[in-house]
Amino acid sequence: MRSGLDRGKVDINIQTMSTRQNLQPPVPFSTTLAVRDGCLCFQTQRAARELARTFDRAFQPFNLSNGQFSLLMALNRPVPPAMGQLGDELGMDRTTVTAAVKVLSARGLLARRAAPDDRRIQHLALTPEGHALLHAVLPVWRETLARIHAAGAGAAPGAVEMLGTLARAAATAREGR
Repeated sequence: MRSGLDRGKVDINIQTMSTRQNLQPPVPFSTTLAVRDGCLCFQTQRAARELARTFDRAFQPFNLSNGQFSLLMALNRPVPPAMGQLGDELGMDRTTVTAAVKVLSARGLLARRAAPDDRRIQHLALTPEGHALLHAVLPVWRETLARIHAAGAGAAPGAVEMLGTLARAAATAREGR
């Protein structure tokens, strides 16, 4: 018999769970603290939220979010990527990429072009306006990053590389490889 965990889902009967909860003591607060302090996912999400807020604030004068900046930077390359490739590189699902592309396209910052051999595949490229915005935003990005490093991130050499390794390891674990 396969459990719900085998399929990545857990079937929970609230009535049964309520009964079980009455029979089991609550999870100790010390466990909560141990998870908070030792869980890679918790700490990474917390850091990501703080970094996102910091860069969002820095990019406000440009009417740009940190996610939009990342997407524009990912498009700054000699050969325009396909939308699916971009999503994979940024760790974003198709609907999120599509929504972000729609906003940036409406602002005239990127252009979509169908692949010549398969019109269903959309390639994305920065427009001259997109390049100009990147030039304007880059000094602010550098200054913000320098402030983050000065505030303590510089005390962790290799932190960026470690996050990349962590992301790849999580993807491997998720895929069961």
